[in-house]
Amino acid sequence: MDGSEGHDALVQSVDFFTPIVDDPYVYGAAAAANSLSDLYAMGATPMTALSIVGFPKKGLDFAILSDMLRGGHDKLHEAGAALLGGHTVQDKEIKLGYAVTGRVTRGDLVTNRDARTGDRLYLTKPIGTGVLATALKKKKLSEDANLALHRNLVSLNRAASEAMLEVGIAAATDITGFGLLGHAAEMARASSAALELEARAVPLLPEALGLQAKGYVTGGLTTNRSYVDDVLRVESSLDPNLVDLLLDPQTSGGLLIAVAEEKESRFRQALTERKAAAARIGRVVGQGAATINLV
Repeated sequence: MDGSEGHDALVQSVDFFTPIVDDPYVYGAAAAANSLSDLYAMGATPMTALSIVGFPKKGLDFAILSDMLRGGHDKLHEAGAALLGGHTVQDKEIKLGYAVTGRVTRGDLVTNRDARTGDRLYLTKPIGTGVLATALKKKKLSEDANLALHRNLVSLNRAASEAMLEVGIAAATDITGFGLLGHAAEMARASSAALELEARAVPLLPEALGLQAKGYVTGGLTTNRSYVDDVLRVESSLDPNLVDLLLDPQTSGGLLIAVAEEKESRFRQALTERKAAAARIGRVVGQGAATINLV
């Protein structure tokens, strides 16, 4: 490749995690969707994947492993990616993920560093997977909320990625372990930008806010709060539980997309054509020092 914008580039990512749901098939599909999100955030088309598996030698039915891998394979197939193989090791704790490779035209490569004043900020999935997964482990999650969690985990960011490529967007990032505010902070730092986020505009998973208030939180919450402490400014009237929920570590979360104001209408139309959901949750209000104003 000679560095020109018309040439293709390869992008690669890897991610894996322990089970956060009881259904092994859903877990496998979520592991694949989660691994692919990095590619979608960069505007890349997934091509291939290698599985990374940890599974106990004794004590668990190998049908569980089969269901996990079947879920991952089916989700990769939905994404148009070929599973080339993988590696499995003996482990006391189940783990599953994928190393994924995608292709993108260099001129279309999206990063998190080009958000500019006036850009509108869109989020493609609701927040709350960490809180709901914690409640599920403690058997405090309703069936409806559990189903919503499953749908969220296995949903690909493919349609939203295609929409942003169609119109050409400024910047994007996927929302994973650092939570919405953590990954927004990364965008603000990389772009030297001031972001204004409307807390009440952020879509939430069912029961997430109530469970957050009851203390069903993950260990990553404290770490994420420290991670954004230097850039986050919070309006005093906001519910502290809502603020903390926006720090909730996400698995297979959505994309945070910065769209230029003049492209917003086209972007929304492109989403609608693909039956993809996205909520406008804020805007870029300035350049210079990296800040997040949560209002």
